[in-house]
Order: sequence, then structure tokens, then C-alpha cells
Amino acid sequence: MNKNENASKQPIIIMHGLFGSKTNWNILSKSIHQQTDRKVITIDARNHGDSPHSADMTYKHMAQDVVKLMNDLGFEKSTLIGHSMGGSAMMYVALNNPKLIEKLIVVDMSPVRTSPNLMEMEKIFKAMRSIKLNGIMTLTKARAMVKDQLANVVEPLPLRQFLAMNLVEADVGKYKWRVNLPVLEQNFATQIAVFPNIDSKIYDGPTLFIGGSESDYIKSDDHDKIKKLFPSANFIYINGANHWVHADKPTEFLKIVVDFINQP
Repeated sequence: MNKNENASKQPIIIMHGLFGSKTNWNILSKSIHQQTDRKVITIDARNHGDSPHSADMTYKHMAQDVVKLMNDLGFEKSTLIGHSMGGSAMMYVALNNPKLIEKLIVVDMSPVRTSPNLMEMEKIFKAMRSIKLNGIMTLTKARAMVKDQLANVVEPLPLRQFLAMNLVEADVGKYKWRVNLPVLEQNFATQIAVFPNIDSKIYDGPTLFIGGSESDYIKSDDHDKIKKLFPSANFIYINGANHWVHADKPTEFLKIVVDFINQP
């Protein structure tokens, strides 16, 4: 066991958002580990990163993946952290398996409101689908070309860089998307952008929603509706942060997360 891990403390599992991967959380997860004395597991959602591709892309399936991982690792309880799509997956886990969850942290995602960027995401899917790469080139050059070709649809450079990281080498000089783009696009509007109906289920354990002050994913008007599902929920907004809260303001984000996890 790592000297910074306390066997009596429950582990932490982190899931990224759409088009992300566990590597997005490398630096933060190490800091969370060091400041909480807990094992931290970052995972790739299905159809992302190193995880298998599947035609099934619903929050029910993503939640089942998390529960199976917990069972395989022998975790009786865990604290769950999820950003955006990952936040919805972790909410679904908590609502359907409350006894498995010690605490829940949802980063800039709401269970009661459809993503305000629905149409923007559809443009991104189309742009990614239309990427053309000609000739043998290095991965660095290929990703640079992707960033250039996405510029007409995706203005912020950090977002284009984030998307371009999904380009990987399939063969010498040949590239492919690491994410399962067709399945993600097919399921986005009906399965990913909307939180599923969970009937009258609730998760009343310690819950924290962390939003960006510049993002409109978690509306203050929705707090009461969210608390019907998560009665113990608290809400914190980080000034100057947009949807990628943890990337925009990592220092502030880390302190909020560590303080919440370390609360007895």
C-alpha cells in the first residue's frame, strides 16, 4: 500500500466528461490522493480513452461499469467524482446504489436540465467527422491540422486542443479517433445530453455540486429540484470558471474537493 493511503478510508473514483479521458485528471488525482490519504482511481468511460467500444452508451450502462469496477476491486464503498457526462454517470450510480457511496461530487452537471450546448455539440460531432488528413505525417502535425480544421466550429483554442488529443495513430502515418465517434454522436441527444428518469429514487448522502460562475449548466433556480433527488446537496460556484471548472481553476477546485472529502 502507498504510504499516502489509509486503508480505513474509502477510495475515490473519478470519471471525466464527453471526449475526455482519465489522463485529463492525472495531476489533480495525484494532489487529491496526497491531501486525502485515499486511493484514487481515474477511469475511462466506455467508448473513451483505453476502455472498450460498445454500441450501448447510456447512463445505466456507464453506471453498471462503475459498480462492476468497484466489485472487481473489492471496494465496499467509494466517494465518486464526475465531470459533465461523468457527473451524470456518477449521479446515476449514487441514486441506484446509495449503499455503495460514501460521498458524491458532481462537477458542472445538472440532473434536471438538458445541456444548454446541445446544438453546439452537434456541430462539433459534424466537424470531427469531416476531418481530412492527407499523407504521412507525425502525430503532432496531425493534431495541429485537426486544431486548424476545427477552428471554424470551435473557437476556443483550449477546447480544440482537448478534442485533438483524441486523435491517435492507427498505423504508420494513419490516424483515427480514440473515442467511438459514431456511437457518441448517435446517442448524444437522447442518452448523454439528458439525465434519465429515475422515478422516486434519492441519494441522501453527502453531495456537493461544483459549478463554474461562467457556466450555465447548474442554474441556481434548479437547486430545489436537484435537492429532491439529492436532499443533502450543497452548491459551490467557482468564480471565473467555465464548464471545465477543474481545468480553469485547479487550485480553487482542489481545495473545495479536498475539504469536502476530508470532512468527517
